[in-house]
Amino acid sequence: MNVSDVARDAHIQRAVAESYFSILEHLLIAVRLPVFTRRAKRQLINHCKFYYFDAGVFRAIRPTGPLDSAAEIDGPALETLVLQELRAVNDNHAFGYDIHLWRTKHGLEVDFVLYGPRGLLAFEVKRSTAVHPADLRALKEFRKDYPETSCILLYGGKQPLAIEGIRVIPVGDALRSLAQLLAQEPNDGTPSVPGA
Repeated sequence: MNVSDVARDAHIQRAVAESYFSILEHLLIAVRLPVFTRRAKRQLINHCKFYYFDAGVFRAIRPTGPLDSAAEIDGPALETLVLQELRAVNDNHAFGYDIHLWRTKHGLEVDFVLYGPRGLLAFEVKRSTAVHPADLRALKEFRKDYPETSCILLYGGKQPLAIEGIRVIPVGDALRSLAQLLAQEPNDGTPSVPGA
């Protein structure tokens, strides 16, 4: 989310747009994820990503019409659901992770990067029922910069897989066992998920 672009589109000053987004955050209606820049080895886009606090709210207020595809609605809604669950489990179990995103200047993006005393986790969320090589690219690139990362791809398929050291987990299974996934031993780097 580029606040300057939003302000320009709305024909308001940037400070006014920023204050509106801050109000949404203070009312706990929305959250902005900052970019993970710790010891960055490449140029990153430094714009936060904006999420509503609840996937249902996102679906209810997102404008839809004949030019909107299901992927444009369902993909962000699934990301929002995963984020709300990550935040809830992290807070409820006091795991201490800070949640970020990672996006390079060339468009590679990892949806969620969790960093804390228990380690470094990178999550990519895809709604497709099959895993394609392109789905793993951002995680592989992130792992090049941060080899200690536990990389996890959540997808709409049914089978847990392991592809080139990346855990591929059906999103439903991952949501049910998210506490176990985040509870990895400090600096262990190998999260344990039942059935994965």
